[in-house]
Amino acid sequence: MQIFGVDIGGSGIKGAPVDLERGDLAQERFKVLTPQPATPDGVADSVKEVVEHYGWTGPVGITFPGVVTDGATIRTAANVDRAWIDTDARALLGDRLGGLPVTVVNDADAAGVAEMHFGAGQGRRGTVVLLTFGTGIGSALFVDGTLVPNTELGHLELHGHEAEKRASSKAKDDDDLTWEEWAHRVQQYLAHVEMLFSPELFIIGGGVSRKAHKFLHCIEGIKAEIVPAQLQNNAGIVGAAMRAGERG
Repeated sequence: MQIFGVDIGGSGIKGAPVDLERGDLAQERFKVLTPQPATPDGVADSVKEVVEHYGWTGPVGITFPGVVTDGATIRTAANVDRAWIDTDARALLGDRLGGLPVTVVNDADAAGVAEMHFGAGQGRRGTVVLLTFGTGIGSALFVDGTLVPNTELGHLELHGHEAEKRASSKAKDDDDLTWEEWAHRVQQYLAHVEMLFSPELFIIGGGVSRKAHKFLHCIEGIKAEIVPAQLQNNAGIVGAAMRAGERG
């Protein structure tokens, strides 16, 4: 069975049909740049472009980089235009896609669902935290395999700063940090999250997951196991499709 997944990020919007039995992309993904400013109408047009690239006419799962309540309403918009707040994203995107069935889910929650089912969290019990490092820091918290939605731990305060302003991959680029320097900031952030939740496992996702060999060995003093996401930067697409499949 295939369902289409779209992952809306602060810098790019990417999507592809997903094979739900394998937990992998059924075709090579297609990506467009996130419009700036990332207004609801602008992003909706870009999502339409991604979906129409494949001539897709079935259900679509779509991630959003912020809190999503009831699978529809956007409550926060840290890395996209604030006009998204209180928008019914399911109605907007469904209408833009010509009435296709649409499911909307927090981006990190989608990535976490995919990793827990098909990737690095498969079969893991206890407390697991997935963190996606990109334009911001997304988070997904699981207790014995059950998702606690919309945690948004990238907005925790760390040393007087919002954590994602210091430790996201965008912060690495903006501050021209070496991998070792950036890893030290990530270490401080992980220590803070570990103090709050005492997880058994951290899964590191986002685009940096495919470069884990450059920085994970520099992170010290964390009691939890730390592993890269196995689905890497496709986890959000896969998780979005999984959620859409659950809704039929």
